[in-house]
Amino acid sequence: MSQAMLQNNDFYQPLPNPVLSNYFRNAAGLLADESALYHSVVAAIADANEPLTNKAIILRLIHEIESTRDVVKADIIRKTLEIIVDHTLDDL
Repeated sequence: MSQAMLQNNDFYQPLPNPVLSNYFRNAAGLLADESALYHSVVAAIADANEPLTNKAIILRLIHEIESTRDVVKADIIRKTLEIIVDHTLDDL
């Protein structure tokens, strides 16, 4: 196994939702753009020293979709947002 693959798998360890983490880990090849966007959003949250929560990820994606004029990018953001919302447990 290559070092890059090991690092990629390590990326998913600190994420707040193991079901979501597994989904992106297993579907990354099919959802390469969505997975890359997810990685960049999580990295931006970590770089800002903010708590890494599903809510923070969702809010970042909403902000990105509101600020883009690129139709293709908006579709990728929308699909990523749908995946995260579908795999996020409701607050009790």
